[in-house]
Amino acid sequence: MVSSHSSRRSYVTNVLAKRILILIAMTCAPAALQAQMVEDGFMMGRGNFCTGFMLSSDRWDQYWEGTLKRSNGNIGTLSTANLAWFGNYGVTKRLNAIAMLPYVWTSASAGTQRGLHGLQDATLALKLDVLETAFTNRGSLSAIVVAAVGAPVTHYSPDLLPFSIGLGSRNASGRFTLKFQTHEGWFLHGTAAYTRRSNVTLDRPSYFTNGQLYLSDQVAMPDVLDYAFSVGYTRKGLQVPISFSQQRTQGGGDIRRQDMPFLSDRMNQSRIGAQVLWALPPAKDLSLLASAAYTLDGRNVGQSTTFTVGLLYLFHL
Repeated sequence: MVSSHSSRRSYVTNVLAKRILILIAMTCAPAALQAQMVEDGFMMGRGNFCTGFMLSSDRWDQYWEGTLKRSNGNIGTLSTANLAWFGNYGVTKRLNAIAMLPYVWTSASAGTQRGLHGLQDATLALKLDVLETAFTNRGSLSAIVVAAVGAPVTHYSPDLLPFSIGLGSRNASGRFTLKFQTHEGWFLHGTAAYTRRSNVTLDRPSYFTNGQLYLSDQVAMPDVLDYAFSVGYTRKGLQVPISFSQQRTQGGGDIRRQDMPFLSDRMNQSRIGAQVLWALPPAKDLSLLASAAYTLDGRNVGQSTTFTVGLLYLFHL
């Protein structure tokens, strides 16, 4: 019953970022000046700073209660909006520093429960290019590693799913990305990350999950593995990737029949997505982003459709 976008922002956006929905292979300018997110295989040039905002809208009216797909008349359609600030600075040619901070709103079309809103989790990441080499006579191969940490910036409650704006845990993750790009502009890349999550403190002395009663306010959060593959084309300020991603929670229970979801539940999902990013003329330092993603299947998440638009600007410092 939990929104896949909101869950992803708590699981992965702390590693990324989240939003999130999943944004793969973004650029902020043509050719080598490509301003990137945590997951992709591109690097920001030295002394360049790309920043901007991305607005996402995520909606679902069916969800998986464990493996059972169903709807809920007490919720109707759950909507999640996410406005995220993003910044990426090229410390050196091979080292980037990335930050992200989202503001999240949730609401439902039915029932009496009111939605929540507020700042969610800040993410800080260092992205290092460890390999950049020619690979056959067709193109080049690059390998990138990322270390990231994330934590809530406000005292929001994670114990009101699916209306919670996040899951409330502190996170640390490592990511590895491998990318091949041809001289003509076609690219193929894969990325995988493992996220360690801290315990979460509830505002109550006990809770029930996974068939067991816990007389404690501390919830042990399972770790998360996510990976994605994308293919696409980039040339002269235009980039069009198509992606497939999966998230796998390393433990946790299922939503009980006719019950609310719990923050340590197993939340798995598979998604497909497409994106267009265009560096606007004449200067091409301003870029427009548009993307869409859809949940193919899942477990304890909503079958959501996500749309994202964004504006990014590249500063030459």
